[in-house]
Amino acid sequence: MNTSVAKLSATSSALVLAAITLVGCTSVTEPPAADPLTKPAGQAPLPSATPTAADVDADTCPHFLARIHFGTMRANISGKLVDQGPREFATGTVGLDDDGNIVSYTVAPGDAPVAIGDRLCIDYAVGLPQLNHVRTIHPGQVLRLSLDPDVAWVPYFNPHDAPAGFQQIPYQQAIEAMAAAGDAGDVDAMRAIWADELSAMFSNPEHIDMIQRALDAGDLTVLNQMFS
Repeated sequence: MNTSVAKLSATSSALVLAAITLVGCTSVTEPPAADPLTKPAGQAPLPSATPTAADVDADTCPHFLARIHFGTMRANISGKLVDQGPREFATGTVGLDDDGNIVSYTVAPGDAPVAIGDRLCIDYAVGLPQLNHVRTIHPGQVLRLSLDPDVAWVPYFNPHDAPAGFQQIPYQQAIEAMAAAGDAGDVDAMRAIWADELSAMFSNPEHIDMIQRALDAGDLTVLNQMFS
């Protein structure tokens, strides 16, 4: 091998080695840890396309948005709800309490959770269906927006301690049946659904006891927050 060829071969080898080294040293940024308040342990994740403060009119919304939180057997909306008025995909009726605070929203045809969130200054509004124990909202549905943080809330997707391979669809159907019975004021039907179907899907004794005590007491205000 002549000298020119040898130098060319050595240069090529050095370039290849440098490229391999650069690739091997490329840093990988870890995704941020999930917020434990917005994604319950053991539940299916909410959709990722969530609205943020940048998506809402800063001139009419407060400096902080109302925000949906999910925890272990608890859920609530923190912050101030502000009605900016009907708009496309959010033409439903807002319900107020005696003090003028927004406590509910009745869904109109064509309404969408993100648009409702835009209207009411709610961040993470894609969680509104889950908050109200449905997969998708429907016309005529009354969304509860004022939850008592001290009252239990039963997860919609699956129990927090659900094992791998948990049958999610039967669970959701039972939860929706509980919600329908609660909205109809039929506590006996709720007790039957719990005894015949739903109770066997829970494994945490504390959660089972909490739900059973609420059903025994028959307080629809509590039961509707838990299941509807």
